[in-house]
Amino acid sequence: MAGDLPFRTLAPWLRARFGRPVHRVALDAGSTCPNRDGTKGYGGCTYCDVEGSGTGALKDGASLAEQLSQGLTRIARRRRRPSDPEPGAIAYLQSYTNTYVEGGRFREVLDVLERELDRDGSPVVALSVATRPDCLPDEALRELERLGERTDVWIELGLESADDSVLLDINRLHTLDEFEDAARRAGDAGLLRVGHAILGLPGDGREGARRTAEALAAAGVEGVKVHHLMVLEKTQMAHQWREGELSVLEPETYVSWLADFVERLGEDQVLHRITGDAPDGKELAPRWGVAKNVVRERLRAELERRGTGQASLSGA
Repeated sequence: MAGDLPFRTLAPWLRARFGRPVHRVALDAGSTCPNRDGTKGYGGCTYCDVEGSGTGALKDGASLAEQLSQGLTRIARRRRRPSDPEPGAIAYLQSYTNTYVEGGRFREVLDVLERELDRDGSPVVALSVATRPDCLPDEALRELERLGERTDVWIELGLESADDSVLLDINRLHTLDEFEDAARRAGDAGLLRVGHAILGLPGDGREGARRTAEALAAAGVEGVKVHHLMVLEKTQMAHQWREGELSVLEPETYVSWLADFVERLGEDQVLHRITGDAPDGKELAPRWGVAKNVVRERLRAELERRGTGQASLSGA
């Protein structure tokens, strides 16, 4: 645990691993998803907007190399004094399902990142690849394992809920078994794994939050991202919300469920995120007006009130 927090957070873990502050550069490689192109379904996940929860930069004309260069320039500006360590960067393939591409295209994407690694003085310390657990072919794993010989490689696997019926209802169209298999195979390839979860999905409830944490603990993923359900413009959930068919969590409820979630994680799992946000003008609900650091402090206070902490109720 870091400082007085009863749970593990990312920033201290990054500084301990790399010896300097590290920031993400979000990248759009032009991927899609099998529940959008008709392979499994259409429309995508009901909560996902038309940019695949990403930047949409490629659509706006910025090549992957340009996106990376621009992101690294922004990160370099965070260095306030010459005596400060140069910030490190994580090249984050964020939008859609990044291993759901033809093998040659995936190699082209990785080539852009490898050219950056070849550059003297590159601040890139890791690659993070967001994908679905049912879209992780052996060929992609081999490419990532090869790149892992040069730098840290993270694979971010969207579980969202441990309940297959909930996953079906939100049009995820994968299963818990597929997540567990992908996590195992990625671990065997030497990749660092980050599991994603959403609390407050329709039909999931408080027990669902607990089951999802237990599933992530059992899978042994090294990192966890969790946030509350957000209703965004240009999503199927936006229509459901406007029709009064969908409710969202209040901050007090979310913090209580989040405490349940954290209590059931493994002791060594690092919380990369405990809440979420959306670009300006895209979030319809909830509109909490609560900053991320406030959520973190409320979570700390709730766990202290209970006399518990991360892994207090974990069987992993």
